[in-house]
Amino acid sequence: MQSNPGPEAFRWSFVLMVVATLIDATDGTLARAIRIKETLPGFDGRRLDDLVDFLMYTCLPLLLIWRAGILPAGWEPVLALPLLASAYGFCQVSAKTDDGYFLGFPSYWNLVAFYLYALRPLPGWFPVVVLVGLALLTFVPLRYLYPSQRGRLNLVTNVLGGLWALVLAWVLYEMPHGNVRESALVSLYFPIFYMAASWLVTLRLWRTRRRRAEALGSLQP
Repeated sequence: MQSNPGPEAFRWSFVLMVVATLIDATDGTLARAIRIKETLPGFDGRRLDDLVDFLMYTCLPLLLIWRAGILPAGWEPVLALPLLASAYGFCQVSAKTDDGYFLGFPSYWNLVAFYLYALRPLPGWFPVVVLVGLALLTFVPLRYLYPSQRGRLNLVTNVLGGLWALVLAWVLYEMPHGNVRESALVSLYFPIFYMAASWLVTLRLWRTRRRRAEALGSLQP
């Protein structure tokens, strides 16, 4: 049976994921700059973008989790759950809301793969709980920050994200040379902030809607 790739191979896999993410963050701007719709009116860049994103943010990270042996033996079929959940998420018309949020857990499986790999050793049950929990959150209509949109909170998110990217760069640099667990733990400040801020935004929106509904109900005879 073929052995798992070494730390250097996984480090370069994560580096390429970072490069792909940077390209994904700028391809829309570049497409608009060259007026791609006028040049190729029959070409739908959004469909291509969704296909590439599904491969980059879902399929390849889940493949890495399997090849890295992160899951306990016999639990590999669990990877089908985030795969199917992500396919569902990408197919939702309301995956991106009109008020500038993602609806349901975005398919950030590349980050999940990175942290599950960098934070090893982990209890055998922990990766399974993370994968199942985040996959289920895909179906829960919570709003998640969309950092490329405007707004003060997104500005703060981008600033924190820039610092976070520097920490991740250090983790990737050190990955083949030793234990990066402590540095990875420090970098968790940003995912924790992102999730907490997203849930607080959702809670605020739910409260606002409930108050409006109560106000409308009080006005009815």
